[in-house]
Amino acid sequence: MSIAAPFPRESDAKGAFVRQQSAFRGRVTADGASGFPAEAGRYHLYVSLACPWAHRTVIVRKLKGLEDAISLSVVDPLRDERGWRFGPDFPDPLSNGWSYLSEAYHATDPSFEGRVTVPTLWDTKTGRVVSNESAEIIVMLNEEWDAFADHPRLDLYPAALRPEIDELNAWVYDEINNGVYKSGFAATQEAYEAAVHPLFAALGRLDERLATRRYLVGDAPTLADWRLFTTLVRFDAVYVGHFKCNLRRIADFEHLSGYLRDLYQHPGVAQTVDFDHIKRHYYMTHGSINPTGIVPAGPLLDLDAPHGR
Repeated sequence: MSIAAPFPRESDAKGAFVRQQSAFRGRVTADGASGFPAEAGRYHLYVSLACPWAHRTVIVRKLKGLEDAISLSVVDPLRDERGWRFGPDFPDPLSNGWSYLSEAYHATDPSFEGRVTVPTLWDTKTGRVVSNESAEIIVMLNEEWDAFADHPRLDLYPAALRPEIDELNAWVYDEINNGVYKSGFAATQEAYEAAVHPLFAALGRLDERLATRRYLVGDAPTLADWRLFTTLVRFDAVYVGHFKCNLRRIADFEHLSGYLRDLYQHPGVAQTVDFDHIKRHYYMTHGSINPTGIVPAGPLLDLDAPHGR
């Protein structure tokens, strides 16, 4: 038995979710050699507080102290077939007159036909999208705007640790960050089973890793931790129920559960988490998964409890 895939153009013949590639891969650099020089006040981040990929950029911007250098706005957490939208409660602060973020994509590439995603890094000077690839945007935020950052010495991607971070990120992305989507957006039982079991095997592997270390790599949080965090913080609230990732909750993992609370309690991070946006987005915009649109009252999460790390 199969169901209608939430994103049919990203579903293969077996009903498996196959995520599209990011369309815009420009890079902002401190020296400007890329054509997009790092400047204060020039670039704008469009994000959704519901989206884990966008949440990464919100966290790194916060931790680096780039709020004054790079402006940010939040789109409506409820989206329809036309994608992420603006509105009275979620206006476009750049006064472009847009109703949907897709208009920024078409202003950059009139032939664009893919799914519009967040985060989107917009260049106000040239009037075009620089990048919509979160993994690359957070690296830029970490190192290219240091001249304008409140915390320029904070390095979330240290050169000495990059090989280990990159190796870890590769399988965490495939099996966990994207694994929850491959489970939740599966259109057949076969595709679901092929995704959900590797997901929980990978979570178990991380739980074992965290039994002997506080963070994934090194003795301080890195981009690897923040990339994982945005999936973990949504897991019990939406992925367990909505995406059928219900073999175990994060709360049931001895070390992952404390690790999640540890990162949540890191200065400045809790204020980037909005469970109202998260739950309303997932439960109210995937009609093929939750046709009633009812948002569950729970679960009750105590992420401020002592983490014991």
